[in-house]
Amino acid sequence: MVTLPGPLPSHARSALPWSRPGWPFVPSETEPGLVRVLPCGETALLVEVADTLTAVALARQFDHLRAAGGPPWSDVHDVVTGERTVLVIAGHLTTMTELRPAILESVSAARLPVLKLGGELGTGGNRTPAIVAPLEIPVVYDGPDLLDVAALTGLSPAQVVDAHTGAEWDVGFTGFAPGFAYLVGGDPRLVVPRRAEPRPRVAAGSVALAGPYSGIYPTDSPGGWQLIGRTEVTLWDLHRDPPAVLRPGMRVRFRNVGGPP
Repeated sequence: MVTLPGPLPSHARSALPWSRPGWPFVPSETEPGLVRVLPCGETALLVEVADTLTAVALARQFDHLRAAGGPPWSDVHDVVTGERTVLVIAGHLTTMTELRPAILESVSAARLPVLKLGGELGTGGNRTPAIVAPLEIPVVYDGPDLLDVAALTGLSPAQVVDAHTGAEWDVGFTGFAPGFAYLVGGDPRLVVPRRAEPRPRVAAGSVALAGPYSGIYPTDSPGGWQLIGRTEVTLWDLHRDPPAVLRPGMRVRFRNVGGPP
């Protein structure tokens, strides 16, 4: 997530790209929990939101607008989600004068609180959900940390599995390693800390929990998440197009194919 430094002196502000004549706005401070739109280079805007689920919902809405076409969304080259951000990348500098108002309008339609140019807080209609069937991933729930997760949550191992398979997860963003997706939107009872000591090697296909996230290790690598199961699905393959099975905006559902009933 990108954060801005403190207030800059006037001579430094004048050198920033958004201070040039014709740039559509200047960054404004906002309160915690509100959406704000910030410049990111000359042809991109960074939308800061409260959490990953909000970022996913907003990115889906932006993608719908891109697919529908029409300015300025027809000139948007990419929409990239982060943990609490959505990066909107345009093709031309001239698009920027229209893009920020369009983003604010979309935010308002999604009923997200936003600090507008005049400082007024406003909300709008309903979010537009993505109508996409979730990807089903079979999992054998025999992970070495399953009992620890049960102890941390106060659930039985079978209840941990039921909670993990009972939710529909969203791919919030990717990172850490090629093909690794941070899944959000699961059962809040499964929020657990990372392991006190990371493992030097976690096998590819390991299904894990840490904080509010679930994830699947795409390759053998070190890792500190709580391992609850494993899958035979290959998450990352350079000979496949696209190489990653899990991509931001997708929905995922886990299916128990072994382990506690």
